[in-house]
Amino acid sequence: MANPNERNGDNGRNSNGSDDADLTARMRSLDARLDQATAQRAKTEPRAARPKSDSTALGQALRLSAEFVSGVVAGGIVGWLVDYLLGSSPWGLIVCIILGFCAGMLNLMRAAGMVKPARHDEKR
Repeated sequence: MANPNERNGDNGRNSNGSDDADLTARMRSLDARLDQATAQRAKTEPRAARPKSDSTALGQALRLSAEFVSGVVAGGIVGWLVDYLLGSSPWGLIVCIILGFCAGMLNLMRAAGMVKPARHDEKR
């Protein structure tokens, strides 16, 4: 069984106070150099303003998801009403959900700027 006082590759060498003092001196020297480098970097590089939160991306994501979901839900409601009034169950619901899906995708692409918005001509 291995002796717990011996370290791997230590060959029985005991650490003494001079090793600890040398290590402490090296750590202090490294801290001083790090502080100098940090101060030098702060002087040369202007500090860029970082956004604290990305609320615009979250707002955009919520808007786009609402555009799509509202189209599908509206299509489902209209389809259910068509089936209720005309007795054409389930065909009105199926057709209107598909149309709602298409309308939701179109609204989604318009909101994302991938498709030009609908044009309204003014009557003269």
